[in-house]
Amino acid sequence: MISGVTMKILMDDYIRRALAEDITSEDVSTNAVMPEARQGSVELICKQDGVLAGLQVFARVFELLDESARFESEYRDGDEVKAGQRIGMVYADVRALLSGERTALNYLQRMCGIATMTRQLARVLEGSKTRLLDTRKTTPNMRPFEKYAVQVGGAGNHRYNLSDGVLLKDNHIDAAGGVRRAVEMAKAYAPFVRKIEVEVENLDMVREAVEAGADIIMLDNMDSEAMKQAVELIDGRAETECSGNVTLERLEEIKKIGVDYVSSGALTHSAPIMDISMKHLRCLN
Repeated sequence: MISGVTMKILMDDYIRRALAEDITSEDVSTNAVMPEARQGSVELICKQDGVLAGLQVFARVFELLDESARFESEYRDGDEVKAGQRIGMVYADVRALLSGERTALNYLQRMCGIATMTRQLARVLEGSKTRLLDTRKTTPNMRPFEKYAVQVGGAGNHRYNLSDGVLLKDNHIDAAGGVRRAVEMAKAYAPFVRKIEVEVENLDMVREAVEAGADIIMLDNMDSEAMKQAVELIDGRAETECSGNVTLERLEEIKKIGVDYVSSGALTHSAPIMDISMKHLRCLN
């Protein structure tokens, strides 16, 4: 789980790498038009409806470029905004505003897009026992930001990384020689406090996972009828998770089946960015 405190601990290293990717020696364009320090301001404007996520990351980009930088906003992560609204103002050395603009917006647009899509899907599951989760299908070097945005949107995080839990997928099962053997090996190796989750693709594998004592059974790419039968077969002896081909249209159907969790890689790998711009830069002195 990525909390706001965790974000503060992690984000500086990630942001510095992103800035270094964008500025290898100097910002030639900015240095040409602004050779000396000068204070300025710029507006942050949303250009479409959506859910805000990543405001502290956005602001931190400018703080790393200019210690005196400040971001003023009445909004918080999780707030819903409409196209045309001004989200806030950034005050800093004009050179920092110009050089940090794209990196700051890249983070904010991506995180807001994920939060917006997540909220849309999470609302379908409101009032049910089924909880929406993300996956590890994240952009390299963006995982803490993307998983935080999922939480802001109203869903939960699955494993953060490979050290975070046992999930035996199809290739693990093949490597071990079957579902039962894979679960037995995981129980022998992993600390007792770790839950063991197994990915299954048919009812025979469901039976084997239940008999082996899996804690969570992931029903992967099953049609609705097979999923219903699987939930009945498991009968509360393990938690259930639906994964694969999770669409907005199909969520209503999945909700009625009554699985405990539904995981969607699309939350992080397919969410469109939210259109946000920095406009009306002004020099203040």
